Amino acid sequence: MLSATIRQELQDFLDTQALQGLEKRERVLESAQGARILVGGKEVLNFCANNYLGLANHSQVILAANEAMETWGYGLSSVRFICGTQAIHKTLEARLSAFLGMEDTILFSSCFDANGAVFEPLLGEEDAVLSDALNHASIIDGVRLCKAKRFKYMHADMQDLEAQLKEAASCHRRLICTDGVFSMDGDIARLAEICDLAERYDA
Repeated sequence: MLSATIRQELQDFLDTQALQGLEKRERVLESAQGARILVGGKEVLNFCANNYLGLANHSQVILAANEAMETWGYGLSSVRFICGTQAIHKTLEARLSAFLGMEDTILFSSCFDANGAVFEPLLGEEDAVLSDALNHASIIDGVRLCKAKRFKYMHADMQDLEAQLKEAASCHRRLICTDGVFSMDGDIARLAEICDLAERYDA
């Protein structure tokens, strides 16, 4: 139970947030998720969700999902590494690998989880990770979880990236990580130039 003092402090904080226009309010969707959604009685285009193409509402996707639930049930009932991996997951991963021309694939429940898991097993204390300053929060969190030395270069600034690569020259391995499309600004990573620098500095 919170004391009256703490309760008042929290209320004062919330009131200040509201006055500054920083109060968080949920947008309540009055329709199914899709490229077009209903909010406040108005139909709007939804560019802020992962379903902006509307594929989650496609009739074939819904049919396949219903068939999968009839066959496999609902949910994993466990994490993948205990007893949550089913044959259907391995089939999907194999098909994705073939489609992408890769030797293997592992699915995560979200991109956030994937980015959180990728850096720690790849990089050790003697390595370096160079991260764009405007990378997605999931990349930033994933980088924080690993033991590598961290270098942050100014957004899309190839001169600064090169300076950071020079500073990280004594590290065993150097990994450059960047968003492909930066979600907050919509600009695209300068991949050709990043790859040129990676080759030049063996990153």
